[in-house]
This record gives sequence, structure tokens and C-alpha cells, in this order.
Amino acid sequence: MKPYLVFMSGDFRKILISIGLLAIGCNLLGAQEHEAFRLYNAQGKKTSFKKLYRSIDRSEVVFFGEAHDLSVCHWLELELLKYMNENGTVVLGMEMFESNEQSQLDHLSSGAIALSTLEQHVDLWSNFETDYQPLIEYALQHDIRIIGTNTPDHLPRRVFREGFEFLDSLSQEEKAFLPPLPIPYDSSLPGYQAMLAMEHGDMNSENFPKAQAIRDATMAYFILKNLGSTPLLHVNGSYHSNDNEGICWYVQKHRPDTKITTISTVTQPKVSRLNKDHLGKADFIICVPESMTRTYTTSF
Repeated sequence: MKPYLVFMSGDFRKILISIGLLAIGCNLLGAQEHEAFRLYNAQGKKTSFKKLYRSIDRSEVVFFGEAHDLSVCHWLELELLKYMNENGTVVLGMEMFESNEQSQLDHLSSGAIALSTLEQHVDLWSNFETDYQPLIEYALQHDIRIIGTNTPDHLPRRVFREGFEFLDSLSQEEKAFLPPLPIPYDSSLPGYQAMLAMEHGDMNSENFPKAQAIRDATMAYFILKNLGSTPLLHVNGSYHSNDNEGICWYVQKHRPDTKITTISTVTQPKVSRLNKDHLGKADFIICVPESMTRTYTTSF
């Protein structure tokens, strides 16, 4: 028996075909709305990991600006670390460890400290086991040096209360965990200006971006201090490297010819098109649905 469609008029067949194409289109659209993420370039055009890898291959420092509570970031960080290691050598720098914890990280790398006891020696972030331990495990397995770049945590809090002047009172031992003082500071940078506009209760709002700046300056200093012929992958909150400000600004101020690639993570209701507000945040932008499951519910 011949298919029933043979006996239909040409116009009706066209209608059915159109309906079928529309259904396929709707299915594809639905699939796009449920993507875990999309990768865009700075201009908001969808791009590929091949192009990201090509940029990484030409870079000395790769800044992965993450959303701390999105597991897709941590998975991609591990994939990039693997790529960089498989294509040469790499150093892993992390905001999640402080500069005064470097000796403990070196002991971890040498085997003098077991990973299972690391929390006895350094202050681990609450999401360390789920989000950062896989990076550390891979680094240890492949003899990748781990650098703690962040400022000792109590110092930005004191800067917030007392300003940069407080840093002058530190001992020489404490100053060793910071960049040379006084640090350069440009309060007109848009990122710092945005922080000035935030509410801070009865605290001195002028010091709020300064507390951020001491972190940015310290991370930049220890990145450059550990930057040789080996490229460095640095993992940090995206606000520390967005728009080539923050850490990037300090790196480029002290070493203007440094070749860098920046990655930022943003969230949107849908990832099918990058919002204009996110254009230019980084060389590559990972766009994640707002509905993505978070790894924790409290913020740092």
C-alpha cells in the first residue's frame, strides 16, 4: 500500500512539511534553552574551545574568572589545566590559597603533607572538597606547582576599616606576604567605582575598593613572581579579572608586555544570546543558565 501522503494535494503536503520543520525547530530551540553553558568571545559571538586553546597557547597567564558556586566552572578549570599540562608545562595559581600558606603548599607538593590532612595546615574554603580538590589532585599527580596568591585574609579587613595606611605598621615578616608598599591604586577604575556605589552601613565606603585592591595587587605580584618560561593558569573570582581590571590591571602595570588570556563566567536566564552588559568582560565568556545548580548557598 502506498503512503497516504501520495493521495494528498500538493498544498496540504506543503503544510504538513512546514509543520514538521516547525516542530524540529522548536525541538532545537528547546535543546538550546537547556544548554549547560555557551562560550562567547568578547564581541558576543558564539565561539569554540579550539579558538580558546589557540589563545591559551600564545599566553603566559590565563585568568579563569569563575563563579565560585558553579560546578561547571570547576569542571572547565580542570579541563583547561589538563590541556595546558598535556601541551607542555604549567603552574597553577589560586585565589583560594593565601600567600602566607605557600610553604604548606610546597610541603603538600613534596609529599611532606598529605592531602587528607591539608585542612590542618591551611584554611580551606568550605567548598574545597567538591570544587577545588580535583584541581589539587591533578596537580599533585602531574608535579604541577601550586601557588597561593591571595592576601592573608585578615589584612583586607583591616584595610577596609583603616585604609592603606594600616599596612605601613606591619612587621617586615608580614610585609613579605604582600607586594612592595605602597601599592599603586586607581580609584577611577570602573570596577572600583562600582564598589564605591555600594551600601556599607556606617563603614568607610572609600576603603571598600581598597580592600579589594590589596587582594588584586597581591595576586598580581605573586603571579609575576612565579612567572618564568612556564605558562600560569590562575583561578579567581571573575570580578578580580573582569574588563582587564583588578589583577590584570596590576599585572599589566608592572609588566606591560605580559601576554594574557582572560575568561569570565556570567549567568543569564537563557544562554542563546549574550546580554549586552557582558560584552567585553573577557576574551572568552562562559555563559551559564541562572537555573544551574549551585554547589553551595552561602557567599564568601
